[in-house]
Order: sequence, then structure tokens, then C-alpha cells
Amino acid sequence: MRFERTSRLLEEMRVAREQGEWISRLRELARVPLLILDDWMRDPITPLQAQNLLEVFDDRFGHASTMIATQVPVTHWHLRIPDPTLADAILDRLVHNAIRITLEGESQRKLRG
Repeated sequence: MRFERTSRLLEEMRVAREQGEWISRLRELARVPLLILDDWMRDPITPLQAQNLLEVFDDRFGHASTMIATQVPVTHWHLRIPDPTLADAILDRLVHNAIRITLEGESQRKLRG
């Protein structure tokens, strides 16, 4: 299992490309049985970030699980990915066999803070 904040993972992927470590980083992420991405689509992403995510999800599709944690409704995800074709491809890989759990009620941070 691996937990990542989406913004940090995107930055790590950018750096991995610049340092020539992109392929080894992709292989590493493909081998993780469960990848948890927190704060998914909190901020709009760049075209390069969308391409990076598509590469990760392509390698994981059908043999590894990905969990998304977000406060952004699924209906808004497409709007935060700049290229409609990339958005379709990314969301297809995420939503294809997804189980969606929607939590309701007050934030636990708010209740316990």
C-alpha cells in the first residue's frame, strides 16, 4: 500500500521526468498493490500532469487497485483536466470498475479539532 497526496505525487513525477527516472518511477507505482491518492482534483492540473497520471493508471489498470479520496464531486473532475481526450482516458480507467463510497456528515477534523 502507498499513500500519496495527489499534488505531491504530481510534483514527484515532474522531477522524475527531469532527472531521467520516469520509467523506474512508473514501474515502482505499477507494482504497488494499493495506491491511495488523497486530495484528488483539488486543484486543476496541467496537460503534462494529466499525461503523467494517464501513464500511471494505464500501467495499473486491471492488476492493481487505486483508491481516490476527494472532496471534489466526480462530476467536476473532467473540468479540472485541461485536455478533454486525456480527461476521458483518465476517468475511464478510474471509473470503469470503481466502487464509489460517499461519506456524509460533519468532517472528522471539525468534530475532533
